[in-house]
Amino acid sequence: MYSSGIAEIVLVVEDVRASAQFYRDVVGLTPQTEPDEEWAWLWVGEPGEQQRLALHKGKLLFEDHSPLPEGERWGRVHYALKVPRERLEAAVEHVREQGIEVYGPAHFEWMGAESYYFYDPDGNLLELWSPEDGGS
Repeated sequence: MYSSGIAEIVLVVEDVRASAQFYRDVVGLTPQTEPDEEWAWLWVGEPGEQQRLALHKGKLLFEDHSPLPEGERWGRVHYALKVPRERLEAAVEHVREQGIEVYGPAHFEWMGAESYYFYDPDGNLLELWSPEDGGS
């Protein structure tokens, strides 16, 4: 494997500032930059580590080269955020306190994990994924 991890995920959103507020206040991510009309960058891991989430309104540079037709170049996205087991219930409760519907728990015996799911304002499915005993 050539990759050593995810550097960034970019979500195309309708309202960058509103989505940045959601990811800061509901999901608990730390902003790297102040959002503007087109971009916001947030740390997914510890601030300063190269794991970031970008929120963007508009086309991305490579979109014009996509073989897929306009409107089908981006689909809805699902991704999981790793949460230590001892913080999982507090994280879920925090999301619910923000008025967001949370689904779960889902138990995955084959990978020794428990997950909860919820949607962001643009319909992307987030997962709070928590392995047993800090495993990965």
